Amino acid sequence: MDLNSISGTIVDAAFHIHRTLGPGLLESVYEVVLAHELGRRGLKVERQKPVPIEFEGIRFEEGFRADLIVEHCVVVELKSVEELSRVHSKQLLTYLRLLDYRLGPLINFGAPVIKDGIRRIVNRL
Repeated sequence: MDLNSISGTIVDAAFHIHRTLGPGLLESVYEVVLAHELGRRGLKVERQKPVPIEFEGIRFEEGFRADLIVEHCVVVELKSVEELSRVHSKQLLTYLRLLDYRLGPLINFGAPVIKDGIRRIVNRL
């Protein structure tokens, strides 16, 4: 699958979950349910995957943790907040840069309408 197909499947699954569970649950609930739903749709998903950082030639595995990595090429950052802020987009862009990935959806399950809670973050596309 290409990046756009993977991203489309992720967004479609997020719509389904938001429609079924509604907004306002804990981020961890949406994470486990979205990982399950993506796996059910045939995608390989890793949860809480370490995002290493390098400093002066030393690699630190403890740098960050990505909520979901899908098909070894898309980082999904999940939130369950009233409103996304710029720092959330910057956080995901940092993960994309560190992993040298190109695309990551930022999904806020706290939004009353899920389409208002989805941002597509790109790294050098």
